[in-house]
Amino acid sequence: ITMMKLATYAALVGSAAAFAPAQTGRVSSAVSETKADLEALAAKANPVVKFFDPLNLAEASFWGTSNEATIGFLRESEVKHGRVAMFAFVGYIVHSNG
Repeated sequence: ITMMKLATYAALVGSAAAFAPAQTGRVSSAVSETKADLEALAAKANPVVKFFDPLNLAEASFWGTSNEATIGFLRESEVKHGRVAMFAFVGYIVHSNG
C-alpha cells in the first residue's frame, strides 16, 4: 500500500510540472487577434477545414470592448479551460486507481 501511495505521489508531482511556468528565456510569438489573422492561421493549421466559427464569435464584442480584445479574451480563456480540463482528467485517473 505504501509503494502504491508513493507511485501515485510521484505521478502527481511529475504531472504538476506541466502546470508550472517555464524558467527559460522569453520567446516572442505573433498574436492573432483579428478575424483575418484567425482565418490565415486556420488555413495554415488545417487546409481541409480552414476557418470554422459556427457561432460567429470572431465577430463579437463582449462587454463593450473591441473585437480584438474579445478575440484575445476568448483565446486566453480557451487555454485556461484546457489546462483545467487536463488537471481534472489527471485527478479522475488518480481517484479511479485508488
